[in-house]
Amino acid sequence: MTPSRARPAHAIAHSHAVGLYYALTERTELPDPLPAREDPARPPNPPGVAGLRNLGNTCYMNAVLQCLASVPPLAQYFRSGQYVTALRKDCREVATAFAYLLTDMWLGDADCVSPEEFRAALGRLHPDFTKRTQQDAQEFLIYVLNALHEALRKYHQRSGEKRSTQRCCSRGIASETSIITQLFEGQLNYSIMCLKCENCSYRNEVFTVLSLPIPSEYECTLQDCLQCFFQQDTLTWNNQIHCSFCETKQETAVRASISKPPKTIIFHLKRFDIQGQVKRKLRTDIHYPLTNLDLTPYICPVFRKHPKYNLCAVVNHFGDLDGGHYTASCRNSVTQAWYSFDDTRVSEIPAPLVQTSMAYLLFYSWQPFSKATQKCRS
Repeated sequence: MTPSRARPAHAIAHSHAVGLYYALTERTELPDPLPAREDPARPPNPPGVAGLRNLGNTCYMNAVLQCLASVPPLAQYFRSGQYVTALRKDCREVATAFAYLLTDMWLGDADCVSPEEFRAALGRLHPDFTKRTQQDAQEFLIYVLNALHEALRKYHQRSGEKRSTQRCCSRGIASETSIITQLFEGQLNYSIMCLKCENCSYRNEVFTVLSLPIPSEYECTLQDCLQCFFQQDTLTWNNQIHCSFCETKQETAVRASISKPPKTIIFHLKRFDIQGQVKRKLRTDIHYPLTNLDLTPYICPVFRKHPKYNLCAVVNHFGDLDGGHYTASCRNSVTQAWYSFDDTRVSEIPAPLVQTSMAYLLFYSWQPFSKATQKCRS
């Protein structure tokens, strides 16, 4: 566990300013109509800068959709119509509704649009999202990514791929690919060593969202969270693992590393802690960089091709476990500016306000921010 450091005066002032800014933007979770333009003479928002109508406790949905719309290659893939050739007939509804929504958001001729058709399409697969009850943004994100992958997946077999000479970094061969796996799917490799005979085995695990523990109640950095996740754990007592050499359960050392870094990596900060009947939210102020996040220490050496990432979007959560409000902060690939999205309310914000103590989901991309009109690299 990383001890909390003394908080500098400028950090206190900045945190107060951010808290005041977002306190003024919190809203009641009621359905709202699509607002008319406040000033018809005002020039339209830049492409990709459009609010989303709240359909009744759907701020979690709106925040996640804004972040996905701010991942340039994903937005371009759907807006260009490239997705059509990959659509599977039996489950195309969610992907089609997602494409229409992103197109509306990127037209630049409306201050906000409604995600109603997309929610209805996803709700036919997962009815909980049609209810007017608050949902967890991270769970919603996973359901959306899975639904899009199912609609667009294709069987793919890699022929003649050379196996790595380092067993600890061997990469699994994917049998099904989609734009989702190409952009968001990563792979963890776990080295598992018996502490009695020192026999070592390896296990791979695919991920699209990496859930990070928070090692301090007060203040830490994203690197502190990453170090906590990737540190070596010793499994003892009831958690012992069966050793094939010892032929019995033994104490085991386990360490994770990234054997396949995704092009866009999503971090889920585990702020919600539930132990039995006790529920709480960790309000730790986690400092995360806007550029040059270095993941080199956690990636297998043979796959350190793109170790540094830039932040492209953030989902924020205000409130507690029983009630709260989600907003998003996203960087626009056309203007290169940051915008705050609070349902239908949108405003440009300075980069320092992207750093908040309410961050819940962080979207980082190793790809440079390019113009949204460029073709997607898949």
